[in-house]
Amino acid sequence: MTKNRCKRISWLRSTRKRKREKEEKAMYNQDMAKHVIHISDAEAASDFASLLDRVREGAEVVIEHDARPVAVVRPAEPQVRLLSESLRLAREHGSTATLDGDFARDLEEVINSHREPLNPPAWD
Repeated sequence: MTKNRCKRISWLRSTRKRKREKEEKAMYNQDMAKHVIHISDAEAASDFASLLDRVREGAEVVIEHDARPVAVVRPAEPQVRLLSESLRLAREHGSTATLDGDFARDLEEVINSHREPLNPPAWD
C-alpha cells in the first residue's frame, strides 16, 4: 500500500469517526431535560451523595469521561398502580379482602373533587 493511500484511508476513517460522534451527540442531546448538570466521572465518584441530592431536586446529571457522556442519572418515574390492576393482583394472590359498600361512593367523591387536568397548560 502506498504512503498516500494510507494517509487517505486514515483521513477517511477519522472523518467517519467525527461524523459518527456528532450524530451520537445529536441523538443524545435530543431527549435531555432542561436542568442538566455535566460532571466528570471522578467528580461523581468523589461526592455521589451530593449528586443524588441534585437528582432528587429534579436535575438530570450527565456523567462524562474525557468529555464524552457515559451515564445519565435522572429522577425515577413514580410507580403508579391502577385500582383495576390492584384488584387483579389481589385475585391472583387469592386475597379474600372485600371492599365495604361505601368504598365506590367515597372513591367517586374523591375523583369528582379533583377534576382539574393532571398536567395543566404551561400558560396557566
